[in-house]
Amino acid sequence: MSQSTIQERLNAVRSSLRPGCRLVAVSKYHPVEALQQCYDEGQRIFGESHEQEIRVKHEALPKDIEWHFIGHLQTNKVKYIAPYITMVEAVDSLRLLKEIEKQAARHDRVIKVLLELHIATEATKYGLTLDDCRQLLDEGEWRNMPHVQICGLMMMASNTDDENVIRQEFQTAAAFFDEVKEKYFSDDGDFCERSWGMSDDYLIAQDCRSTMVRVGTSIFGQREY
Repeated sequence: MSQSTIQERLNAVRSSLRPGCRLVAVSKYHPVEALQQCYDEGQRIFGESHEQEIRVKHEALPKDIEWHFIGHLQTNKVKYIAPYITMVEAVDSLRLLKEIEKQAARHDRVIKVLLELHIATEATKYGLTLDDCRQLLDEGEWRNMPHVQICGLMMMASNTDDENVIRQEFQTAAAFFDEVKEKYFSDDGDFCERSWGMSDDYLIAQDCRSTMVRVGTSIFGQREY
């Protein structure tokens, strides 16, 4: 894709965002040059989901970029991204949360995380059920993790053309955010993020109070595997 096209698509997406909603440019499988074009247009948050790929890009690109790990993260990969990752958006187990704490402590830094919810109909998607998320928070181990900062929730809607289904799932996530905020984080201003919405549904997500949308194809085109 030409430089002008990436810049035009990026600016088109950003112009459609409402106040209070930030863009995570999903750059996985796209070359460093494409990310640099977005950076030159002012984009600072990029989403990746492969440890080796994000490491190469982190080394090649400006150091004020916020790197979000948005895919399923294996515990044995945490140590490689812990020195520089800003946020892990898809924490789906207490085991993973504990490993992030361990590796963040080794580097004397705090890593932001989102708890990933499994609300969609597909069994193949990762994430905590609402009851599992309640149990994790009720058990309270996260309160003794000073190097992890739980900043909100993340989820993916079902892969369907039925906008009513997508909207209902986003609304379920938004209502659950309110429940969790009131019960566990009422005095924590940093618990504020609602990460849902991708290229095909981020406009609907904004209707359902998303604060971060993860958009890749609408900016970069199809992935270059």
